[in-house]
Amino acid sequence: MPTDQAEAIVLRTSSVGDQDKIAVFFCRDKGILRGVAKGARKFGNRFGSSLEPMSVVRVFYYEKERRELVAVSGCDLIESFFEIQTEPATAFLLTYFAELIEEFAPARAREEVLYRLLLSVLRCLKEGGDRDFAAAYFEAWFLQANGLLPDLALCRGCRKPLAPGWLAPKKDGAYCADCAPLKKEEVPAETQAFLRWTRKNPPPGGCAPPFAPEEIAGIRRTLQALIVYHMEREPRTLHFLKAK
Repeated sequence: MPTDQAEAIVLRTSSVGDQDKIAVFFCRDKGILRGVAKGARKFGNRFGSSLEPMSVVRVFYYEKERRELVAVSGCDLIESFFEIQTEPATAFLLTYFAELIEEFAPARAREEVLYRLLLSVLRCLKEGGDRDFAAAYFEAWFLQANGLLPDLALCRGCRKPLAPGWLAPKKDGAYCADCAPLKKEEVPAETQAFLRWTRKNPPPGGCAPPFAPEEIAGIRRTLQALIVYHMEREPRTLHFLKAK
């Protein structure tokens, strides 16, 4: 059978049978791809460390008729992010990113913006970037790329600038203090400045982030409220992150 190939980031793997793994790949050109890597659990197998989560790889595979899973014939490691995952908090965060992408990204559909987003945040963390700022950056762009980020600059009622505001019940915008039907989930005043910054800049590596930790914490609460609403559940990994 002819072999296809794709550049991809390994989102996760799971064991199947005695010697094999099922791998979930996020491909630059083909979206989510799931496949079986035969013998990947054998000692000295041909895949080596290429199936570690968040590895950037060139995956070689072929498809079988009427099978959802492709057969992975080989995997060449392009870039590794294994070292940054030795810290549990970072490993949990990357698992959270993987869960969101697998939930929202369609199978076999090009997702260039999301792919570049994940890769840029991985490299930011590898360069020593602030973990919480990188997380907020990912969440903001993730919502924007999926068309889920509403206008948080103006009140949905009176159209006045929000500083701060409160999320609308259907998460399709925000209200000012005078118009808000429910003051439950606050949108911090710094949110718009943060969103404007993310649209113009890559995530910073080793340099200090341009927003204070307490500002990022408030912004992330807003972004996560939007994610949970559209996902219709709290991501499993987000629950563990909050517990840390």
